[in-house]
Parts: sequence; C-alpha cells; structure tokens
Amino acid sequence: MHITDSAISLNVTDVEASATWVQKHLGFSVAMEADGFSSLSHPEAGFNLIYLRKGLSTFKPESMAGHADGLLVAFTVDDIDADYARLRDAGVEIATPIETEPWGERYFQMADPNGVIYQLVQWVAPTGEQH
Repeated sequence: MHITDSAISLNVTDVEASATWVQKHLGFSVAMEADGFSSLSHPEAGFNLIYLRKGLSTFKPESMAGHADGLLVAFTVDDIDADYARLRDAGVEIATPIETEPWGERYFQMADPNGVIYQLVQWVAPTGEQH
C-alpha cells in the first residue's frame, strides 16, 4: 500500500465555526470547501482536517453520520507554555489546563465552538511526579 495523503474527517453541526476556529487559532488554511464541507491544511500537520456537516445525505456509512465525539485531535509543539498563554489570552475555551505527566507529556486541551477537543503536547524530560 502506498499512502499519498492523510486526513481526519469530523462531523460537526457548524462546519464554518470549526473551520474558522482552526484557521484563527492553529494556523490552518482552507484547501477545499463546498456546502457542508471544509478541508483545511497546515504545512506541518501531516494531515488535513475535514469538517462535514452532521446529517449530510452523502455521508457513508449512514450509521457514522453523528457528531464527532470521544476523540481528540493532538499536535506536538515546540513551546507549550507560549502556545497555552497565546490561546488562553485569545479567549480560547481551555478544556484541560496545562499539565505534565510523570512520563514527560506536557499538554493542555481546548474546545472549538462545536465541542471538538484539540490537544497540544510538548515532550519534556520525565519527572516521575505529576504536576
């Protein structure tokens, strides 16, 4: 198998709200869009984010046409503290404040207007204790 591109597709109620949010706060840009559909890219993400309006008749299989739940979209960054301060100061809804796990995962989570959860993570030296 030869994979030529990658994407994650998320069903949301308001496609424009999520698309605008990732453009404003995470630096994505629109690659393609149509009614009920938006595909966004980022030169460093490695995949496109696709938002589909919930309930589109073209979505297959129909059983999977509900809202994107139970997942998070994660990105590794170089300066988690600077990104946290920037996004918090911009009024982004912080779902989980910044934390550091004993194994060295320093992260925080935020929610877009549709409730999709995004996690930024920076790997740091393991401490053996949780902060």
